[in-house]
Amino acid sequence: MLETFLQFEFLRNTFYTGLIVGIIAPLLGTFIVVRRLSLIADGLSHVTLAGIAFGMFMQKKFALLAFSPFYTGIGFSIIGAIIIEYLRSIYQSFQEIAIPIILSVGVGLSVIFISLADGFNTDLYGYLFGSVAAVSRENLYLIIGIAIFIIAAIIFFYKELFALSFDEEYANVSGIHARFIHLLFIILTALAISASIRIVGVLLVSALMTLPVAASIRIAKSFKQAIFLSILFGELAVLSGLISGYYFEIPPGGTIVIAAALILGLTLVFRRKK
Repeated sequence: MLETFLQFEFLRNTFYTGLIVGIIAPLLGTFIVVRRLSLIADGLSHVTLAGIAFGMFMQKKFALLAFSPFYTGIGFSIIGAIIIEYLRSIYQSFQEIAIPIILSVGVGLSVIFISLADGFNTDLYGYLFGSVAAVSRENLYLIIGIAIFIIAAIIFFYKELFALSFDEEYANVSGIHARFIHLLFIILTALAISASIRIVGVLLVSALMTLPVAASIRIAKSFKQAIFLSILFGELAVLSGLISGYYFEIPPGGTIVIAAALILGLTLVFRRKK
C-alpha cells in the first residue's frame, strides 16, 4: 500500500483529507453533543446533498459553466445553517423544530435536483457514501483552509462556546453575544460537514461527529479531555476505515462509521467493567 500511496496523488489527497476530517468533525461534535443538537448534522448533511444535486443539475444544463457539486454543496450547507439559526430565533420555545424543517426541505430539494440531473450516477454515489478517489488537490487546499478557519474560530471563541454549551442563561447575563456565537457555531458545523462529505459521505457524516464523542464522554474526566479523546477516536476510525476501504475496494464512509462504532463499543465495555 505504501508504494501505491507514494505513486498516486489522489490517495495522498484522500489520506490528508481524512486526517483533517478526523480532527474537525469530532472537535465540533463535542460541542454539538453537549448542546444536545446531535441531529443538526443530519439536517445540514441533507441540505448539502441538495446543493450537490443542484451542482450536478447545473453541470448537465450548463456544461460550459462547470459548476462543481462540491462548492454548491458548501454554499447550500451555509445557507441551511443560517436558516436553522433564523428559525431557532422565531420558535424560541420549540427551537429543535428548526432541524426537521430544514432536513425535510433538504430531502425534498435533493429528490427534485437528482431527478433533473438524470438520477443516480457514480459521482453521486461517491458523495453519498464517500470515495477514496474523489479528493482533488484543489479540494484538499479548500478543506485545509476550512479546517484552519474552524480551529482558529474555536480557539478564539472557546470560552464563549463553552459557556453557551453548558449554561446559556449565565452566558447571556455575562454579556456574551449569544446570537453571533450561535450563528458562528452553526456555520462552522456546516463547513465541517461540507469538508467531510468527500471522505465519509453525506449520509454518514453525522456519525463521525457523534460516535467518537459518545465514546469519549464515557471515559473522559473533563471537557477538554473529551475533546482530545474524541479527536483521537475520530482519527483512529478514519485511518482504519480508509485502509480497510482501500483493501476491500468499498466506499470508506461505511468502514469509518463501523470503526467508530467498534471504538464506542469498546469504551462501553471498558466503562462497565471498571
